[in-house]
Amino acid sequence: MNDVVLYAVLSLAAIGVTAAIILYFIAKKFKVIEDPRIDEVEEALPSANCGGCGYAGCRAFAEATVKQGNEKHNLEGLNCPVGGNDVMADVATILGLEVEEQDPLIAVIRCNGGNINSPKKVSFEGATSCAFAHSLFTGEGGCPFGCLGLGDCVAACDFDAIHMNPERGLPEVNNKCVACGACVEACPRDIIELRPQGRKEKRIFVSCINKEKGAVARKNCTVACIGCSACFKVCEFDAITMKDNLAYIDPFKCKLCRKCVVVCPTNAIHEINFPPRKKKEGDSKKAGKTLAVKHPEKNKEVVVEKVNLTEDIKPEGKQAEK
Repeated sequence: MNDVVLYAVLSLAAIGVTAAIILYFIAKKFKVIEDPRIDEVEEALPSANCGGCGYAGCRAFAEATVKQGNEKHNLEGLNCPVGGNDVMADVATILGLEVEEQDPLIAVIRCNGGNINSPKKVSFEGATSCAFAHSLFTGEGGCPFGCLGLGDCVAACDFDAIHMNPERGLPEVNNKCVACGACVEACPRDIIELRPQGRKEKRIFVSCINKEKGAVARKNCTVACIGCSACFKVCEFDAITMKDNLAYIDPFKCKLCRKCVVVCPTNAIHEINFPPRKKKEGDSKKAGKTLAVKHPEKNKEVVVEKVNLTEDIKPEGKQAEK
């Protein structure tokens, strides 16, 4: 009996030693040598793991930067939106490279319908999910392109940067936004866009994505873009394009002259963080609605002013391409 136990122990020991030797040589054969700079880059990143850079997490982004640095000797096309230019400068220093500064981005809500400008025609009762509601109907206000107001973007944000305004029924973005793009991906209507914050955080954009013809769009929303091309005609910098009955302002070409805002007959163009306009005597334009928007960093409201185009003012200039 004792011999049986002894042989069993010796056999198991021999098998264990043999397996250990085999595993040792296999580990040596298939050893993966990892660049130590990956760990350094990962430590320099904010560890948000938000995916805004286009990779699964900070570790994957660190691996991508080191790989591209070794192969192409640049960091072109790589950016950490959460860390911004400071973090990317640190990453470039670790890799011995240079990186160009990029304009900081912010999420912009390109819909101004909501409860005020696009009154409810029907009531939705069901799952409180924009993705679910989008697959079922056009929206309570009747606009098939407008915000559904159920907050998928709010749920997707990990930075507490976007909240629903219960009075307007629309999401609002604050200064915590890091442009990770999670809200953009979550919105089934594609009304959220990442745009440059702009000089002194001033920006102008068309707060509408409705591609219906003017009369139909205006029927469902009083501030819809009607594709009249008035803004397109007054822009001297080719910053505005017309397509599918909708105006779009290129943030990289826009010089913030605000001429387009003045001629918009429906107040579809928003100017953010500009001082109020000075009223002039004999001004033939009548004042429209105003929107008070909180400055992201300064604890004060800045008036976003709108004016309506009167019948005696007709924009002249270039013709929109069909």
